[in-house]
Amino acid sequence: MKIISYNVNGIRSALSKGFADWVRAANPDVLCLQEIKADETKFDKTVWQELGYHVYIHPAQKKGYSGVAILSKQEPKNVCIGCGIEHYDQEGRVIRVDFDGYSVLNVYMPSGSSGEHRQAFKIQWLQDFQQYIQTLKNTVPGLVICGDYNICHQAIDIHNPKSNANSSGFLPEERNWFSGFLQDGFIDSFRHFNTEPHQYTWWSYRANVRAKNLGWRIDYLLVSDHLKPHMKRAAILSEAKHSDHCPVLLEMHPLA
Repeated sequence: MKIISYNVNGIRSALSKGFADWVRAANPDVLCLQEIKADETKFDKTVWQELGYHVYIHPAQKKGYSGVAILSKQEPKNVCIGCGIEHYDQEGRVIRVDFDGYSVLNVYMPSGSSGEHRQAFKIQWLQDFQQYIQTLKNTVPGLVICGDYNICHQAIDIHNPKSNANSSGFLPEERNWFSGFLQDGFIDSFRHFNTEPHQYTWWSYRANVRAKNLGWRIDYLLVSDHLKPHMKRAAILSEAKHSDHCPVLLEMHPLA
């Protein structure tokens, strides 16, 4: 089973850069997209249905902003839109699909880089999201949480940790939250298989930043401890260039 998570920074923009052909070649079983920046009228489901996917989206109320989607080859037994907290669900940040034995939750966490107000919103979100997941695990123990977390967990996950020590996304309280979240029963799938430095998933659009690999690792596939025996491989697919992010991959052995 192959799960891919990708912040596409606008689904229509990504499609104009050959994204559909890339998905056809990559052929994931489940594809989680963040920042689709499209509502039901602007998200062309037929492109994906022709590739054999069931399509589920959770757009933000604000046009051209945020939004998440899940594309699945197998029809899930249940689809859950949102996390049940209205001011987060208005921003289109969470969607989940349930299968026999496991669920895939797709999340686009807030950024705090635009100012103090959004940073405070982000910190409150982190607390609320962790509580939401703790409750969810009581009924969904086999959980894969894919998405853009907008946090670099460790110094190895950012190209210049010293100069970014006071940057949103690498603040001590954000990194401590991430550590605590993992301690609640999750595995950073990429770091489980790969401990090498200079492995990033997002780069600024500034000139030559990506070519020089001056990036941040802020996109993750976290796996609940319950599913650890089924983990097979994890990777960063940095050759894909439809966005300022790149996709991240998790392969799992069949649960049956």
